[in-house]
Amino acid sequence: MEHTALLIIDIINDFQFKHGKTLAKKTAAIAPNILKLKKLMKANGLPIIYVNDHYQLWQADYNKIMEKCSNPLSKGIIENLRPEGDDYFLIKPKHSAFFGTALHTLLSQLGVNSLILTGIAGNICVLFTANDAYMREIKLLVPTDAIASTADEDNEYAITMMKNVLKASIHTTDSLVNG
Repeated sequence: MEHTALLIIDIINDFQFKHGKTLAKKTAAIAPNILKLKKLMKANGLPIIYVNDHYQLWQADYNKIMEKCSNPLSKGIIENLRPEGDDYFLIKPKHSAFFGTALHTLLSQLGVNSLILTGIAGNICVLFTANDAYMREIKLLVPTDAIASTADEDNEYAITMMKNVLKASIHTTDSLVNG
């Protein structure tokens, strides 16, 4: 796990969009797995990086974004997975965690060459981030039970693409935690 960071993508979310209720339910189901990975990284002194949509706030202030996104659908997820003071937090303008952010520079500064990708939506922001990481020759570890998409078949397709095209190493959370 040396030189590895945990990336948590768009977990602070208001779910106020078409199919948001469905994605919130699926996100709540993967949240305990993301928390397990976060605890593993903390125990090993490895970086945890949140990259999140900005919700028109444009300040990388996770407290403001959590406040704006908090509602009955999101509250439990946000409370369980809130960033901590020693976590990194970046906002992104579009789908990929690399596009328009300092993520690549941060990873270089931290000496990271492998990413554990978690978050939502697997078939959009996680997949686009995986693609950009692959183009930067960053090794990808994808715990299938720590990403979610609105439709299960879309999530499976994204995982297949990450495995077959982007050469991601596919795992379960428990295999990463216990491995």
